[in-house]
Amino acid sequence: MPAPPKAPPLVIADALLVTQNPRREVVRGDLRIEDGAFTHVGPNAPRAGAELVDGRRFAAVPGFVNAHTHVAMAPLRGIADDVELGGFLDVLFRVDAHRTEADVEAGARVGVAEMLLGGTTSFLDLYYFEDAVARATEALGARGFLGWAVLDDDKTTQRGSPLANANGFLERWRQHPTVRPLVAPQGVYVCAEETWLGAKELAERDGTLVHYHLAETRREVHEHEARTGRRPGVWLEEIGFLGPRQVAAHAVWLTGEEIALLGRRGVGVAHCPSSNLKLAGGGVAPVVELRAAGATVGLGTDSVASNNSLSIFREMHVAGLVQKNQRWDATALRAQELLDLVTVDGARLLGEAERLGSLEVGKRADLSLVRLDHPSLVPARPEAIVSHLAYSASDEAVDSVFVDGRPVVRERRLVHADWEQLRADAEAASETLWAARARR
Repeated sequence: MPAPPKAPPLVIADALLVTQNPRREVVRGDLRIEDGAFTHVGPNAPRAGAELVDGRRFAAVPGFVNAHTHVAMAPLRGIADDVELGGFLDVLFRVDAHRTEADVEAGARVGVAEMLLGGTTSFLDLYYFEDAVARATEALGARGFLGWAVLDDDKTTQRGSPLANANGFLERWRQHPTVRPLVAPQGVYVCAEETWLGAKELAERDGTLVHYHLAETRREVHEHEARTGRRPGVWLEEIGFLGPRQVAAHAVWLTGEEIALLGRRGVGVAHCPSSNLKLAGGGVAPVVELRAAGATVGLGTDSVASNNSLSIFREMHVAGLVQKNQRWDATALRAQELLDLVTVDGARLLGEAERLGSLEVGKRADLSLVRLDHPSLVPARPEAIVSHLAYSASDEAVDSVFVDGRPVVRERRLVHADWEQLRADAEAASETLWAARARR
């Protein structure tokens, strides 16, 4: 698919730059953006021929990465609250049988909009009808890493074979500049060995990521162990599946052996604390141990059906509190580490460390302008800004958002869509789905 025409150069002047560079510098300075990339980061950017944005009231922050979500589930927010995972999935499976590609696209559009308005510019998704999610991502100007859900043929409601469907999705979107298609086996509870290895083969052929759920609950682990004699992580290693360019979501119920395996094989992990807490999974993902073992960890919101938010600000806050409380250690996952999880580490998780995650010359210009005068960022001191972003800032503090140097949010208004129309379409889509909720 052809790239959009080039935008004129842009200079954001005199902003507080939260660079996330290797030195994690926070400095007053300018950003110059040309052809979608940063060409100057620091004081005294050349301004010739550029559109000028006054950045004095803002912190410029790298675009956030949401490392695990099901964005099209936006019309299902609140549909299965206050039940454990088994009951939650019963409702979701019943509703899924009634979903159409049109309502998936309506849900994806409002979900992508919610993320952009909160400063999330890249997201890793797992669902079906991913062409609809891709169209929504393209239309609103986000950066999507979109996984077609793969499961055994006898366990799916998809038409045709999920692996074949995933292959078709890869072929249709592989050349797109901001949509990256990938393969997404659902989990060990619906994927046999043949399906896992077929997904890996497909991903290796096209050089894509593989994204999947792993060890989210004790029940998942114990049932798999009863069937195979192995815990899920060990079993995936024994069948020859584990390897680099993979992102495992949740990874709560891991042993020390499995943690070491993920680190050694280069498997990344998407930590989803709010979803795990709300569904009463009972455990806390071993984020500190995973990082120590060499695994890259990012943060994901999961879906609004289980979270019920797509806010990365909120996810940072929860992630920090949970790890500190669980360990009786207030130094666990410090503010800077939390910001790393959703910027540089999130980019590394996606295989995009050279292109995304920080404000550095040569990287793609994905960023947010966060209002320093917002109540959640007072006092707006440079030495406190990282703490504010991790622990107190709200989505409403985000003023403008850019992807590839192009504005997608300006003064809290979507550039490429009308929010009221998106909301109305999602509300209409919810009618059939919520009616299906009550059926048995």
